[in-house]
Amino acid sequence: MWSGELWNSPMQASTADPELPGYVREKRTIDLGKANGVALLGLLPITAVYVLPFYLLWGHRYTWEGVKASLDNSLGAAYGGWALLILLGGIVVHELIHGITWAMYAKSGFRSIRFGVLWKMLTPYCHCKEPLQVRHYMIGALMPAIILGFAPAVLAMALGSAKLLAFALFFTVAAMGDFMIIQLIRKEPAGTLVLDHPSEAGCYVFRAG
Repeated sequence: MWSGELWNSPMQASTADPELPGYVREKRTIDLGKANGVALLGLLPITAVYVLPFYLLWGHRYTWEGVKASLDNSLGAAYGGWALLILLGGIVVHELIHGITWAMYAKSGFRSIRFGVLWKMLTPYCHCKEPLQVRHYMIGALMPAIILGFAPAVLAMALGSAKLLAFALFFTVAAMGDFMIIQLIRKEPAGTLVLDHPSEAGCYVFRAG
């Protein structure tokens, strides 16, 4: 699905792990610079998937004059300020959703969750400090896209809300990094453990061996 050039170390050799006897560890990370480029490319198909059904359902409600007036109003400082606050707040909520979901599966709960920012890429992150079962890790990785992207998109289709659709589109694209990390581990067997990498976009995979 994703080009192998995105991965910093796609075939790194597995090594025995001293902290988890009986397991071998393998590093799985993505190149954030290239991943951001893929996210921009992903904007086109995601927009098509969201906008085309919306237009078929609600296109009759949106004339060119109405869209133009809405865009003109959107340029106002007050409206733009509220939109920016909503987006910034949503980014924080995105990471909180990761943390809350992973904390549900972590033995130490929220004590195993840490939040921060990768300043070189201006990318916020949520880090779980203990290994999780691969299924639980993937649920936590996918949950922000479900809550902030997929669910609002369905609601926007039902209500005919273009603004809600734009919100859903933004936060679906914002989850592209999560999708890429899921791609790294989606074929792992059920007994695999996954640990967030503490300083890079990706994780460590632990297999019994």
